Formats: sequence, structure tokens, C-alpha cells
Amino acid sequence: MHGSSPDGGANGAIVVKLGGSTLGAHDTSLSDCVALHRAGRRVVIVHGGGATVSDWKRRLDVPTEWVDGLRKTTAESRDVVVAVLAGLVNTTLVQQLNRLGARAVGLSGADAGLLCSPPSPRGLGLVGETPQADPALLHALLDAGLLPVVAPIGVTPDSGELLNINADTAAGAIATALPAEHVIFLSDVAGILDAGGALAPELDAARTSAWRESGVISGGMLPKVQAGHRAAEAGASARIVDGREAGAIPAALAGSGGTLVR
Repeated sequence: MHGSSPDGGANGAIVVKLGGSTLGAHDTSLSDCVALHRAGRRVVIVHGGGATVSDWKRRLDVPTEWVDGLRKTTAESRDVVVAVLAGLVNTTLVQQLNRLGARAVGLSGADAGLLCSPPSPRGLGLVGETPQADPALLHALLDAGLLPVVAPIGVTPDSGELLNINADTAAGAIATALPAEHVIFLSDVAGILDAGGALAPELDAARTSAWRESGVISGGMLPKVQAGHRAAEAGASARIVDGREAGAIPAALAGSGGTLVR
């Protein structure tokens, strides 16, 4: 059976968005994912790698501009994003996961039309802001006992042009399409913080709207929260947690830690 089991049991897919500057290299995220995979859980990893992209863009003297936490993307910068995320970062993660005992396989949203989106309607260039996911390839890989590791690259539905997609947005689209039982957004902060800096244990759409207006939620947290709401609407338990904390993924699956996005 694909997606969640009727009783929300062990057959439900788990989407883990791996992010932050370390991408799991200095915490337990990768080993936690491998443990779940080896226990027979259906795990899909979606990774970012913005810090590595920014490093290579600096080396290649390609300028960077941000709008609402999304990287404005020209054809030149898109090529850097594809090379770094689908090449260097994805392959390195797959190698690390396999060394830990997984059967991981790397792919991007361009494979088998996994992630399709029109280009940004608000002048961000080659950015897919509203991706739809076709989960057929992921189901085939999961059925074969593999651990898919997805780079957040997409294609346009008409010409098939490559697009840069925010990794949180991609994870939300994939979690919605599978559908996933859990989606866990690993961050380098404790979760969503209120105006006073305290952790918000839960976040609904009304509070998100108010906090966005007041600037409490901004920048890179916006795509995370929006993706969490989207996945939650499809029935997933969506959490934003601090991936630097040991055991953050098992804690999130047990219903604790970070911010639950309703």
C-alpha cells in the first residue's frame, strides 16, 4: 500500500527535509534516517544546501538576491544551483547514508517529472514557487526498499526547463502527494519563535498570517511554514524542529519538540 496506513501505523511515509549549514554531517539526522529505513519505514529525504550554493556562487562571482526567503534565479545562477544541489550535495549525502548502512539512491525533481511548477509569477526568475509532485517514482523506489534522496530541482510543465525550488517547498509538495504520515523540517533553530523569542509549540494558519504581517515570521522560515501548512492540510503531521539536537527525528515522530504546524 502507498502512503499512510489507515490507522496511521508503520506503513506511512516519512518525509525529512534536511537543511541547515551542516546538512546532517554533525548531528544524528542521517543516522536517525538510516535507522528508520533499516527498520522498514518508508523514508524520503529532501535536502537543501543553500550555504554550499552561496559558497560556489561567490567562487564563480555569480550574484545572489533574496525575496521572502527565496533565491532569485537567473539562467546563470540556476546552472550553479543544479550543479551543486543535484551533483555535489546530493551525491555526498547518498554516499554518507550508504556508508551508515542505508540503500540510498539520489535523484532530483527533474527525474520522471517528480516536481513540476510554472516559473515564478513575481519576477524571481527560474524559481518554481508552486510545485506539484508526481509520487510514482518515489513509490517505486520505496517499494523496492530504497531510501530516495531528492535534490530540489524541478521542471516547467510545458518546456521542461529546469527550475530552482526551495527545499522546504519541495518537501511540502512531496509530502502532500505521497501522502506522507509525517513531514519533519530540520532547521538550525529550535522551531518557530514568537515575538518575545519563546518557542511556539503549535502554529495555525491564522497565527501564521498575523505573525507574517508583524514580521515575526520572515525570510527562510516563510517557505517552511507554508510547506508545513500545505502538508498538514493533506493529513500529515508537520513539525519544524532543531536538527542540531540529538534524536530530533525520533522525538518529532513521537510528537514532541519544535513547532507543530497545523
